[in-house]
Amino acid sequence: MIVTRDPAEPEQPALLGLDDVGAAQRPARGRGPRSRAVVETAGVPIATELPVARVVLDLQPAHLDQPYDYLVPAALSDDAQPGVRVKARFGRQDVDGFVVARQDSSDHDGRLVPLRRVVSPEQVLTPQVLLLCRAVADRFAGTLADVLRLAVPPRHARVEKSVSAEDAEGPEGPEGAEGAEAAGQEDAPGSEPAPAREEAAPSSSAWVPYRGGEAFLRRVQAGEAPRAVWSALPGVEGTDPHWALAVGEAVRACVAGGRGALVVAPDARDVARLQAALEVAGVEAHVRLLADDGPAPRYRSFLAALHGRARVVVGTRAAMFAPVADLGLVVLWGDGEDTLAEPHAPYPHPRDVLALRAEQEGAAYLLGSPGRTVQAQALLASGWARELGVPRDVLRTRAPRVRALTSVELAREGAAAAARLPSAAWRAAREALAHGPVLVQVPRSGYLPVVACARCRTAARCAACHGPLGLPSAGGAPQCTWCGRLAGGWSCDECGFTGLRSVRVGSDRTAEELGRAFPGVPVRLSAASAPGGVVDEVPGRPALVVATPGAEPVADGGYVVALLLDAAVLTGGTGLATGTEAVHRWLAAASLVRSAPHGQVLLVGDAAPAPTQALVRWDPAGFADRELAERVELDLPPAVRVAAVTGDRDAVDALISRVGLGTVLGPVEVPEPPRPGGTGGRPATLGAPVRAVLRVPLGEGAELARRLRDSLAVRSARREGGTVRVQLDPKEML
Repeated sequence: MIVTRDPAEPEQPALLGLDDVGAAQRPARGRGPRSRAVVETAGVPIATELPVARVVLDLQPAHLDQPYDYLVPAALSDDAQPGVRVKARFGRQDVDGFVVARQDSSDHDGRLVPLRRVVSPEQVLTPQVLLLCRAVADRFAGTLADVLRLAVPPRHARVEKSVSAEDAEGPEGPEGAEGAEAAGQEDAPGSEPAPAREEAAPSSSAWVPYRGGEAFLRRVQAGEAPRAVWSALPGVEGTDPHWALAVGEAVRACVAGGRGALVVAPDARDVARLQAALEVAGVEAHVRLLADDGPAPRYRSFLAALHGRARVVVGTRAAMFAPVADLGLVVLWGDGEDTLAEPHAPYPHPRDVLALRAEQEGAAYLLGSPGRTVQAQALLASGWARELGVPRDVLRTRAPRVRALTSVELAREGAAAAARLPSAAWRAAREALAHGPVLVQVPRSGYLPVVACARCRTAARCAACHGPLGLPSAGGAPQCTWCGRLAGGWSCDECGFTGLRSVRVGSDRTAEELGRAFPGVPVRLSAASAPGGVVDEVPGRPALVVATPGAEPVADGGYVVALLLDAAVLTGGTGLATGTEAVHRWLAAASLVRSAPHGQVLLVGDAAPAPTQALVRWDPAGFADRELAERVELDLPPAVRVAAVTGDRDAVDALISRVGLGTVLGPVEVPEPPRPGGTGGRPATLGAPVRAVLRVPLGEGAELARRLRDSLAVRSARREGGTVRVQLDPKEML
């Protein structure tokens, strides 16, 4: 049926499936005969073959989360293929979108309008990534448009043109080498993937100590899809951590089997270490995918993977959707790191995204970390994955000696036991400096991040926003850590005293104190707030290296001693993950120390007993198993599925009332996060934001996500007021 549109009519595609709230629902699409709703606009000829394009538009409202049918002009028919970027008319505006299918008819009864234009003929959205994005949106109660923003990087026209020219000229073209260098990889983007090798699995010396380690690699190379959770052994070979070399060998086995691999790490430093390990393993056709590299290098690496020039992609969380062809292995390192948490809706975690991807594409799954999160332990408890562990006798020979310098351990020292650096730790550091570098881990960055009145010990607060005051440097004026205002004329509200004392000591002050305690010894500072930033590597010469958690540089040959100061700070929180995070951070630093008897780790402070014992025994798996058992008994995640709904009270109540599933905890008021400059707060009429938690059994998790998504769709269709945010499987419940 050919219908001619009146030119006076507005170009408005029907909102498929959008019914009035409370109205009778239309028959499900696909049931009954399909109609050909093809419109030929005046002066715009329509494609004769597959004239209808199904398009996913970049629309924010949840009730518009569905594909729409458009006509394909004959002039765009060759370029408007599934996966390309397009512009389409929606209402009174042109909207970005992706073509997801071409078909000969539409099941829409109304009139269709033609596509505006094809932005680029590059098919950047592959069917596998589209399927993954839809699954992620369904699991986390999000919209497909939100996930696609995370999956497909912004287009860079100059890079796209350059890559097209390289494809036309071949791998030896003049622009190939230049493009490869811009991508941060010398050979991969400008070279064809190596052919699959038929010889036996390559040497896997890094996996020999692990029970089932070599068998895992053999299965990966054979094209199977094993799933494993792995707590890596400590150790450094030169400046290469053991875990990076092990990942490199696993990727080499996958490539030897003729398949591609995807590796996700917490930050750019870990990505660089993985790239070095891949070079050691002989994996040449790889690229890195980092948002920090900038739009052009990131898009070039994306296109290299899309075109099959790079069989291996290494990157941060942005790489979890990378279009790796014939994916055979997905690896996630350090799943307990905060940098892996996605800050944009629908807040998917790479651990879950890569698990979904491994299932959909039949790929092997490897989750590694120096510690063990409760979520990783839950994968083992459910039988979805197997553990790659080491015998205790092997661990004792590879790990450094660990001592906990608690107040009980130091009781014989009397009043000196309360010192921030006890004499036992000072002696260990002094003796170690004769043989190599010493690592000092400090939980907080800055100079004195928290100060109080020197007379009455009342916490010092900002007069403008009531945020905590800190000292940014020696002799500097107090400054608010929330709004940044200086408080040079501060006086205590309780007693009027103007003197300040430290409550928390940061890395800058620690480096200053150690410089006085060890005169003549070089002191290196590694922290995001330090003048030199985060240091990647340090030589094996004697030096004191002060670092915040996650910023510890690798020492050539390993550290002789590691001092983990202020242990009680890391375990003093009330969050669900406080204990496992503390163990993870301690083990990450301890893994950089030489093995016993040459290496030693000293935990200084009265931390919580269970995490302390987990570190002393080097048993993150046992600690995570204990934590999981407690959460199962208390119905806490990951033993149950949880959704946190945060926002204005009326909006939260309205959203939850439509779900009608599970147990509702709250709502309770939550502190509003500080705003830069201390301005732009919420109007007083809205009241404090609240948070409610929905809790259901694991078997009802998919239904909870569906109902939350439907409730959000109703909210956007009705244009309900207020603000609300929905996050499934949050890290913390409060």
